[in-house]
Amino acid sequence: MPTVTKTKPREDVDVKVRKQPPYHVVLLDDNDHSYEYVIEMLGKVFGHSRERAFLMACEVDASGRVIVDTTTKERAEFKRDQVHAYGKDWRIPRCQGSMSAIIEPAVSGDD
Repeated sequence: MPTVTKTKPREDVDVKVRKQPPYHVVLLDDNDHSYEYVIEMLGKVFGHSRERAFLMACEVDASGRVIVDTTTKERAEFKRDQVHAYGKDWRIPRCQGSMSAIIEPAVSGDD
């Protein structure tokens, strides 16, 4: 007669889900892009409303940088690359290309 082994499910296993650390996409200021360009680009790349994009355009102009998104590292890299690929501002003849953006770890108060 064959031996039958029954396995009882473990109930004491803790499953810990590790969340990916967040990253900021930071838009950097320059003098070769108009407010309209920034507003348009932020709307198309990040889905920001015109009002929110305008406030971000004001902040990047005043402080030299603005956080435009906080997300996973992979998505942040993708969005940064989309900013870099967006193209030049046709409104400004001297404009040679897209705006610059960087990604950086988002520092949380829990660290």
